Amino acid sequence: MEADWSFDGDPAGAIEVISPHTERPIARVAAASPADVDRAVAAARAAVDDGPWPRLEPGDRIAAVRRLAESYAANRDEMARLISAEIGAPMSFARRAQVGLPTMMMSAFCDIAENYPWTEERTGFFGSDIRIQKNPVGVVAAIVPWNMPQFLIVTKLIPALLAGCAVVVKPAPESPLDALLLADMIGGVGLPDGVISVVAGDAGAGAHLAGHPGVDKVSFTGSSAAGRAVAAACAANLTKVSLELGGKSAAIVLDDADPDTVAAGVRSASLSNSGQICNALTRIVVPAARRREFVDALAARMEALVVGDPADPATELGPLVSRRQQQRVRDYIDLGVLEGARLVCGGTDLPDGVERGWYVRPTLFADADNSMRIAREEIFGPVLTVIAYEDEDEAIAIANDSAYGLAGSVWTEDTDRGVRIAERVRTGTFGVNQGYTMDPFAPFGGVRDSGYGRELGTEGLEGYLDTKSIAIAAMR
Repeated sequence: MEADWSFDGDPAGAIEVISPHTERPIARVAAASPADVDRAVAAARAAVDDGPWPRLEPGDRIAAVRRLAESYAANRDEMARLISAEIGAPMSFARRAQVGLPTMMMSAFCDIAENYPWTEERTGFFGSDIRIQKNPVGVVAAIVPWNMPQFLIVTKLIPALLAGCAVVVKPAPESPLDALLLADMIGGVGLPDGVISVVAGDAGAGAHLAGHPGVDKVSFTGSSAAGRAVAAACAANLTKVSLELGGKSAAIVLDDADPDTVAAGVRSASLSNSGQICNALTRIVVPAARRREFVDALAARMEALVVGDPADPATELGPLVSRRQQQRVRDYIDLGVLEGARLVCGGTDLPDGVERGWYVRPTLFADADNSMRIAREEIFGPVLTVIAYEDEDEAIAIANDSAYGLAGSVWTEDTDRGVRIAERVRTGTFGVNQGYTMDPFAPFGGVRDSGYGRELGTEGLEGYLDTKSIAIAAMR
């Protein structure tokens, strides 16, 4: 695959997109300069201040987004191919999650918008009629990482559009191709000028966009360290911001759970996309009396994973996105051994049968405790850590003993008991007998170092709306 995408104007340079599987270039994309970002924000500003989009009836915006959803569905195979090529996601996962989920989210957000109360009438305490009106927040900067690029773009872009906002999308430099394909689709559905712009660029372009005085809201997904920098940039301008950041989520396994069922669920919730998902269950908290059963079941599932070429339909685990990410994960594996955790399977060598590419073996540590760095820091790769507990209160304490609070789960034959556990774990999302599933009607987001604000559901739409109250009294 060869491609050469470009921007109008004088680009600052080029982004070279490298295949994580072959380690060879597959495309060159023009990199947005600060001037490109300024032009995109100015176009969005004009679309909000003077254009028709924010002033349309919600039903008209919904109809336009449904046209985009139809175009998106028609291009899903090409989108899956691009995502697989640029970040190394297996094609099976790319089709099902990287593209399938955004397609579903578009339709779901339209359904939410159709049933949303855009205005509300109340009787005021002093006798006035009160009208509550929902208005678009304005110009939105949507800054997304590379791991689930289309899903993360869509969860920001679509509710912002439905709210009546204009959006500047800044994809990660590792994954610009899918965003530019989306831009091509958008060009064919008849949206007004300036309503959506895509600026592919590096971290500098993202920083310039986050701190831009013409932006009314920043919606950012990325690391907790980058989220702090974004929050500081927004604070300087009093710009609204929502942050979906890192995670170190715990799967609490109760003493009545079936080991193979848990292992199958954890494999799906923790190792999809080579473990490069923010809500992965990476701390597996098991009862001490049954730890060997659960460790053995997890190891069997992990060792059976098919690792290799993302284009092969049989592949279950592809490479990591970059050499830097591969080395980072390998360093954590070495650190886990130095900290005294037991390496059950995996390690720093390339997987069997793999001679090149940024691959890491699925790796399982046992006999760990929650003070180890492999249990406290986000590794963002196919590495799981098993921690044993003596009683239910200790299991909950381990789950809560984290700087993060994005997701989590509990596994038990007694769902009522599981719900009671869920209520005690401090996290934004939680699953009972499942890894947390991204349901389009349920809000998603975290607490503490996992960020603030919510995406998906009605709350995801409201994140792009301002509330105005109008008090109405008769002339006396």
